[in-house]
Amino acid sequence: MGNLTTHILDTSAGKPAANVSIDLYKLTPQSSGDGKRTEKIVSMLTNSDGRCDGPILSGDDFQPGQYELAFHIGDYFDQIGVKLPSPKFIDVAVVRFGIADKDAHYHVPLLVSPYGYSTYRGS
Repeated sequence: MGNLTTHILDTSAGKPAANVSIDLYKLTPQSSGDGKRTEKIVSMLTNSDGRCDGPILSGDDFQPGQYELAFHIGDYFDQIGVKLPSPKFIDVAVVRFGIADKDAHYHVPLLVSPYGYSTYRGS
């Protein structure tokens, strides 16, 4: 059975990003129009290694569809004392992705700095 995991690395400090709040949303088509409705599935924090203590999504909850991970990196940089302008250039990094195979492992790593982020499908 498949699952969803993540890992956050702070490239500006060269270390894992600990205590980052993450929200997972599932996107579903609205009954009218082309818009998508978002439903929050779960919220969690990263540990000292920049990972969640368990899968973000697994078991019967792990279903094909479109999802968003919202990484609250602005709060993280506040916590570690990085002085940023107000408003922050990046406050919440949102990654929208699809799960096509309910039996696969989906890993969505995030590389962050105060002024940029990148992601990819990891292993």
